[in-house]
Amino acid sequence: MEVSPEASSLAQGLRLVRLITDREKQGRQLLGVSQLAAELDMEQSRVSRLAQELCDLGLLERVDRGPFRAGPGFFGLAASLNVGWVQEARAELEELVSTFGLRSRLSVRDGVKVLLLRSSTNNSVLGGFAKPGMVTPVWCTGAGRALLWDHTQGELESLLRDVNFIGVGGPAAAHSVLEVRDLMERDKPRGFVVAAEEFEHDVWELAVPVRSAGGSILAALSILGNRSSIEKAAPEIAGVLHAISRRLGAPGTMPA
Repeated sequence: MEVSPEASSLAQGLRLVRLITDREKQGRQLLGVSQLAAELDMEQSRVSRLAQELCDLGLLERVDRGPFRAGPGFFGLAASLNVGWVQEARAELEELVSTFGLRSRLSVRDGVKVLLLRSSTNNSVLGGFAKPGMVTPVWCTGAGRALLWDHTQGELESLLRDVNFIGVGGPAAAHSVLEVRDLMERDKPRGFVVAAEEFEHDVWELAVPVRSAGGSILAALSILGNRSSIEKAAPEIAGVLHAISRRLGAPGTMPA
């Protein structure tokens, strides 16, 4: 059966997106046009044209003619296809804004990266820049460490073995796997993560895991502010986040 040009373009575009997102997920070096063409055994001009069309759609993005990565449209599409807890999170995030007046986020882990799925509508305040698809490190963010809540020491070492900690994060960021472990051990007794200036100066992030019915971690729910808005209110904020996480995930689940 003869394949139409449109079907061929779609298949090639999907292969391109798959290659780029798989490399990003695995923490491997991202690629430009010539490298992508070699990997896919396609003409460079063809890859360049497809990649530009995918960038125009927001499925890919490229900064300053550098390598390609997944764009906000890719993550927005993934979130829109989920008719359960991801969609329900929108109203919950806005309820957090109403209650505390702080930014809130729902994030998932992809290797050593945290991917933002949804954020509250007040992200324009306090220097907020979050949008779906934003990528941050897993080891020096509140959401990231909440997503690592169940990791053993061995699992942390395996996951973060090749991470370059130097120059990443804020003034209180961990600079080794042992420092990440120490922060996790500090937070576990109180049942929530507080990342104080670990990713950005003067930004505190309080986070809890969202668990599935089987108890596995689906996502992280977090709220962001400064020291005065988070520190003293942390137990109250954590209680509200835990309640929301149970509604989004599975009833009756709390981090051990």
